[in-house]
Amino acid sequence: MDIKKDFRDFSVKHLGNSGLATDQYMGMYGPTNLTPYIMEERRLNVAQMDVFSRLMMDRIIFLGTGIDDQVANIVTAQLLFLESSDASKDIQIYINSPGGSVYAGLGIYDTMQIIKPDVSTICTGMAASMGAVLLVAGEKGKRSALKHSRVMIHQPSGGAQGVASDMEINLREMLKLKKELYDIISIHSGQTYEWVEKASDRDYWMTSSEAKEYGMVDEVLERKTDKA
Repeated sequence: MDIKKDFRDFSVKHLGNSGLATDQYMGMYGPTNLTPYIMEERRLNVAQMDVFSRLMMDRIIFLGTGIDDQVANIVTAQLLFLESSDASKDIQIYINSPGGSVYAGLGIYDTMQIIKPDVSTICTGMAASMGAVLLVAGEKGKRSALKHSRVMIHQPSGGAQGVASDMEINLREMLKLKKELYDIISIHSGQTYEWVEKASDRDYWMTSSEAKEYGMVDEVLERKTDKA
């Protein structure tokens, strides 16, 4: 099974994503690419693939960048592809993201909720803004953070310009988005809506232990030392 080719075909032909955007996200864009490649022995030959494609064979997705429409399209495609491959096995998303587009992030969130496999989330480094929303949205009991990672929530931001009526429309939309995001965090973390609203008034940073205390994750991952 050539998972990179199969996924690319699925993403481009079935979901209508840009082939160039898919290739770039999967680390196939030229000689300056720093993505490591690995050699894997197969029964009849030796296969070469980039490390991210190999990890996707183990149902691991990396979200290691800001979230925009192209990134969201590819992550959504990966989720749907892995569901179509085997709907009975969990999918893991490793998150190290400063956040980004709320609309794009909500597309990933909704896909996580409707697919059949459980989606576990792991914070490596930072899950901020929309990244934090996706982190807390993992399957309950299967959300974790590395020891020195950070989680940050805040209210959505945006600008409005143009005539006064358009600015009023944009403001109403921003308030709707804020309520949706706060509801999502409240539902998945177990915190009250009022707590989320107060905490998110400004940038609210949490250590991994604090994120566990507030229900953003279920476990802090640390190396377990051998007992004497």
